[in-house]
Amino acid sequence: MASVTNTVERLILAAPRGWCAGVDRAVQTVERALTIHGAPVYVRKEIVHNKHVVQELSARGVIFVDEADEIPEGAVCVFSAHGVSPAVREAAIERGLQTIDATCPLVTKVHREAVRFAGDGYTVVLVGHAGHEEVEGTMGEAPERIVLVQDEQDVDALAVEDPERVAYVTQTTLAVDETSAILERLKERFPAIAAPRTDDICYATTNRQAAVKQMAVHCDLLLVIGSRNSSNSVRLVEVARDCGTDAELIDNAGEIQEEWLEGRRVVGISSGASAPETLVSELVQTFRDRGVTDISEFEVVKEDVRFMLPKQIRQAQAAGAAGTL
Repeated sequence: MASVTNTVERLILAAPRGWCAGVDRAVQTVERALTIHGAPVYVRKEIVHNKHVVQELSARGVIFVDEADEIPEGAVCVFSAHGVSPAVREAAIERGLQTIDATCPLVTKVHREAVRFAGDGYTVVLVGHAGHEEVEGTMGEAPERIVLVQDEQDVDALAVEDPERVAYVTQTTLAVDETSAILERLKERFPAIAAPRTDDICYATTNRQAAVKQMAVHCDLLLVIGSRNSSNSVRLVEVARDCGTDAELIDNAGEIQEEWLEGRRVVGISSGASAPETLVSELVQTFRDRGVTDISEFEVVKEDVRFMLPKQIRQAQAAGAAGTL
């Protein structure tokens, strides 16, 4: 970043920010698989949507592929945090792959809801973004029963078999406010619509958006660390902009553009649920180097969610530990 006259006097760090329990579990799963099985370990799609994480794991012997048929027969294959369809699981079985499922438990919950609703004869409306891996995996659970809506206009155009037998599920990383509007429209069109037992938008998405929403009004600019294909990171930028605050998405400190900082006194920082805290630390250091010393956290809620590692990893670790006794 080129040196400019510094006008930034204060940094505010959103809390919570960064890695969620599902991302932590997924990355740990790949790291443990490397330790247990050795390189190479194959991962279908990006384990999480963050370039930095993918590059680091690639350097350690992880090979990322688009589909299971690119993986040598019998090799170790990790499914990403975003989940996969039954067809992908079947393809892995046909190739004799040693599969390890790193799907976030909150995504698995959505899959199970979709299967349950479809099995009960409902048309399942999935609120999400076309092309996102999580959406593709969920729709693959019952493609003949699930329809995708991305906005309120899609709801208005929706034609269903039986308006009395409609249910909905949602992608876990959506914008909370935008999704609420879509769900309200669904309930207007289909008053009998069945809902998930609990909200599908994950706790981390909700908490990070809440922190940004409350913090944005105190900032002249908000910087969100996250990759372009990270849905929850993109949503954080949108939430800030909806509050009237300029916001930019960056992969790392090196992507800051000089003109963004001109005339800005207070800069807020958040990071998507797949962005490592090291990237935040590097960004903060960039501002320290520019002479900023007033740095504080804006905490909205404390998070203490943890997920167990996949059964295959826990069993392998237990067997390894037993072997050393």
